[in-house]
Amino acid sequence: MTAPSPAAPAAGSLPGPSPPSDVDAVAFQRLVESLAQLADDSSVPRNVRRGAQSAKDELGKPRVALDLRIASAVYVLDDLANDPNLPTHGRTALWSIISGLESLQ
Repeated sequence: MTAPSPAAPAAGSLPGPSPPSDVDAVAFQRLVESLAQLADDSSVPRNVRRGAQSAKDELGKPRVALDLRIASAVYVLDDLANDPNLPTHGRTALWSIISGLESLQ
């Protein structure tokens, strides 16, 4: 019996389901980083920054299935995208993040 290669994590080594491939894991991490940037952007309203942080926290819950984490984050972000006080660049960032999350499902 051979040991698993270092590039591939052993089955069950990560809590909860993980994205099915390395490409998805990289895309997932980029989306989380985009949420962090949005949460730190002082040009968007405070409620949007809080919502971005909340969505990031939802995605980081290790014991929840990935599809549920994504659905929860999309729900929060979709509500924020309808804020009339949201600047255009913030709305575009939200739509981009939502689209990226939905493509991972």
